[in-house]
Amino acid sequence: MLSYEDALAKLLAAAQPVAETRHLPLTAAAGRVLAQAQHSTVAVPPLDNSAMDGYAVRLADVPAAGTVLPVSQRIPAGTVGAPLQPGTAARIFTGAPVPVGADAVIMQERCEAGDGVVTISVMPRPGEAIRRAGEDIAVGAEILQPGIRLRAQDIALAAAAGLPELPVYRRVRVGVFFTGDELFQPGEPLPPGGIYNSNRYALRALLEGMGCEVRDLGSVPDTLLATRDALRRAAADNDLVITSGGVSVGEEDHVKPAVEAEGRLDMWQIAIKPGKPLAFGEVIRADGAGKAWFIGLPGNPVSAMVTFMVMVRPFILRLQGVTRLTPRSFALRADFDWSRPDARMEFLRARTNDDGGVELFANQGAGVVTSLVWGDGLIWNPPAQAIARGDTVRFVPYSELLS
Repeated sequence: MLSYEDALAKLLAAAQPVAETRHLPLTAAAGRVLAQAQHSTVAVPPLDNSAMDGYAVRLADVPAAGTVLPVSQRIPAGTVGAPLQPGTAARIFTGAPVPVGADAVIMQERCEAGDGVVTISVMPRPGEAIRRAGEDIAVGAEILQPGIRLRAQDIALAAAAGLPELPVYRRVRVGVFFTGDELFQPGEPLPPGGIYNSNRYALRALLEGMGCEVRDLGSVPDTLLATRDALRRAAADNDLVITSGGVSVGEEDHVKPAVEAEGRLDMWQIAIKPGKPLAFGEVIRADGAGKAWFIGLPGNPVSAMVTFMVMVRPFILRLQGVTRLTPRSFALRADFDWSRPDARMEFLRARTNDDGGVELFANQGAGVVTSLVWGDGLIWNPPAQAIARGDTVRFVPYSELLS
């Protein structure tokens, strides 16, 4: 079996970002991956402006606290005032351009307005309450780097820089299907020996949460012919095919031979727990026009979800053009004992507590879906590493693994 690190490196070495890009208006770009660096078309702010409501003055005109100055003009935001006349003050509002000649703004709470005059109660400092032109963004400055998933604050920055649209990679297309004659859909009568197909709904939610375009082929009968047919259909117009179940070595596990018949299997079985029977390869399209990548997830629901988070997610991120693939982790205190480590890399379901530590779910079985809901992240435990209460462990929250 390949180690986790070697298997992930193999996956990422194979993946390349999709080639096609789209130019989307800012209102439609959130959540998409930026394809090209972006530069500002303007300085932000474009002119020196006031950081607060108050009075613009010349320092030379305020020799002492208590100075009284006539108010020569009123400058609301969006209006450019006249040059400030010597010996006067200008009533000014937050965001309004500072008039030429003024070198400080005194907040209104430190002034006393009278009939056409203002009393300055404090000595102003040079540049006080003035936001300088371009202090946030200079004209032509790079504001957004390619390979980021665009957040609300990125969209705001692009708007502030005068960009009406952004170039993004097209969505990654993923075809999914599920093998197992025992699988039934929620709401259907459940016969003896049947189980509800939770993986279908978990996988769709995971993929859609990552911004993928999901094509769901549903459940496929446990036969080699049906599995091969589903692979051909899924590969026809998708970048990636993901299956759940059928990747082990039983007589009813047909995914592995089906992929080998329709393409190539490059990797099978990884030294991780849960999730050892994870397969990776490619399916050749029936028309001979290219291929689709293939990843086969285990059938156990915890194994499927964990392997998606730690193996499939970074692969899809690379296909999407994202540059930061490694999830942020935190060194936390273990508030538990783990005296039976596995020889494989372990991903333990855990959750943080109010005391700054991390707790372990009691049952780490691969079919215990409640462990995923109870926890808020995974402990990444190296092979054969026992954990004693008080040790420091590497904790990765779900917030880093589910988008």
